[in-house]
Amino acid sequence: MKDKNNKAQPAVPQDDEKIDVSKSVFQNIREMNEQRLAQEQERQAQIEREYAERERKRQEEYDRRIIEEKKELMRLKQGLIEESETIHEEHEEAVRLSPWQRVKNFIYHNKWWLVIALFFALVVVVLVNSIVTKPRPDMVVLVVCNNDKIGEAEGLHTYFEGFAEDFNGNGEVLVSVYYMPLSDNTYKNYSYGTDTKLTVEMQSADAVIVIAGDDYTQKVDVKSVFTDLSDEFPDNENVRKFAFYLRDTDFAEKIGVEKSAVTDDLYIAVRTPKKLAYCDLEDMQKTYDRDFPVFKRVVEDLSE
Repeated sequence: MKDKNNKAQPAVPQDDEKIDVSKSVFQNIREMNEQRLAQEQERQAQIEREYAERERKRQEEYDRRIIEEKKELMRLKQGLIEESETIHEEHEEAVRLSPWQRVKNFIYHNKWWLVIALFFALVVVVLVNSIVTKPRPDMVVLVVCNNDKIGEAEGLHTYFEGFAEDFNGNGEVLVSVYYMPLSDNTYKNYSYGTDTKLTVEMQSADAVIVIAGDDYTQKVDVKSVFTDLSDEFPDNENVRKFAFYLRDTDFAEKIGVEKSAVTDDLYIAVRTPKKLAYCDLEDMQKTYDRDFPVFKRVVEDLSE
């Protein structure tokens, strides 16, 4: 029988794991870690040496075989032998891939081209969706002046919608306002892209009704740009040649802005149909014939 008084003795650490009690715990742990790291590095180095040796032998065997095959090929060409025992045509058995494996193989070898193609496909989808879903306005009004209160007024497009019609036949009346904050500051116009936007719009047939001020009047020959309104509104006190001035009207109230926002130089005009860089005369004449009755209703409403 075992002696009940005998107790299990603690395991005695091996020599390489003994802790030097004269050192701190952290020093002992650090030294043990360094020893284990050195052993691990030595094992890794041994593995790499063995791998390098195997690769060297494989390369030597390959080189030897190539030399033997070249010698055998020379003997065949010289007619010294009729058949070679070392040169054999090796045909790998065709690997039959499943449809899914072929798809994965194609994706793996063309992944970067597929990523690029997918990117451009997404761009095209976004552009097409934007064009398809973008509301088509029945008419467009240009605001060309340095007047944010007028150009960004929420009630401006609503006011014109009250006189427009469903010209495109989509079941609703929509008027878009394109605001271009033109000022006498050339750098400001350039930084906002105002000059570029204005050039594009003034060379296209999308809009003929323009709300502008002196900043634009001083930059263009208004006689060639706008239609003379004198004959159409001979007795209207607010009409001055090409322009219907807004200063003595309730225009501010109707679009929901302060009366002071309507400066003395602010007017509404209509562009004269002509052939331009981005449109034919027929296209602009069509827009003019459609929008001028709306312009006339606006003038009559503001002249009451």
